[in-house]
Amino acid sequence: MATIPSISEVPDGIHGYHGDNRAVRTLMIVFSSIALYNSIELFILLFLTFNHYRGLYFWTLLLSVVLGVIPHAIGHLLLFFSLSPVWVSLTFSCIGFYVMIPGQSVVLYSRLHLVVQNNKVLRFVLWLIIIDAVILLIPTTVLTFCTAYITTQPIVRGYNVMERMQLAWFCAQEILISGIYIVETVKLLRMMPDKDRRRTRIMYELLAINLIIILLDVCLLVVEYIGLFSLQTALKSMVYSIKLKLEFGVLGKLVTLVQNNPSQPTSSEHEEYPGFVDPSQITTDVTHAAPRESRLGGRRGWNTMSVESLPSSERRIRPSTRSTDNKV
Repeated sequence: MATIPSISEVPDGIHGYHGDNRAVRTLMIVFSSIALYNSIELFILLFLTFNHYRGLYFWTLLLSVVLGVIPHAIGHLLLFFSLSPVWVSLTFSCIGFYVMIPGQSVVLYSRLHLVVQNNKVLRFVLWLIIIDAVILLIPTTVLTFCTAYITTQPIVRGYNVMERMQLAWFCAQEILISGIYIVETVKLLRMMPDKDRRRTRIMYELLAINLIIILLDVCLLVVEYIGLFSLQTALKSMVYSIKLKLEFGVLGKLVTLVQNNPSQPTSSEHEEYPGFVDPSQITTDVTHAAPRESRLGGRRGWNTMSVESLPSSERRIRPSTRSTDNKV
């Protein structure tokens, strides 16, 4: 039976994989391939789905894919199979790490204002993401390169501890933001009319998607803490690519709830699209909370959104909102 590596041991794979376990090699290729496939698919869907290429959500999701998941997956493949100098592989993986991990949290934050009206909560989440990124990313990067080139026992121990700690902390951060979504979405659903039959279905869809995201984080933590460094790095790319696609679906559902328009077609009317790709569920540049002055002065309800930010299919069925929403 394989034993769990000590935190004093150099992580397996950081200088290339030298074992003969074919299953490990196969899983590395499979996980990385799925991550790259999901990233390319999501990259294409972003440009096919959105009318306007702007907004915090659009750019964060795009960068998380292009500069996050893809470099992270490629960098660790190069490192694992010793296909390039170590510094090249680590540079690729670190660039992906810097963008992919905090990027997932920023994607969550970018639409948090749809269900949270409390500015203190929004500011807390934003500062939490910024501070955690600075505190955790820089030490992890330094220890990664030191472990690859210096490899003294204190540095190796420090890297192993930091690697586990930062992964657990970022997972906890994402679970916290997802928890806010769940709580606030349930509150919003309870405010909807009882005659709206979409309420129960959408509530369970949102809860299920967020539960899947949390379970993916837990799986990633388990693989990390049993010491499977190589598989954890490839699995991380795959997990984050899946979470980005699921987030695409979560936000589409949130937009549906916020609009709360009975004349709006539901996902059942767009069966040719998967749930997370349905263009009628997605908006483009509604990615920032309204200024505090406009919130307090205008009191524009939850169902008021910019017509210019909606796909053309939605604009045709919502002519009455144009006069009030062109200001956004």
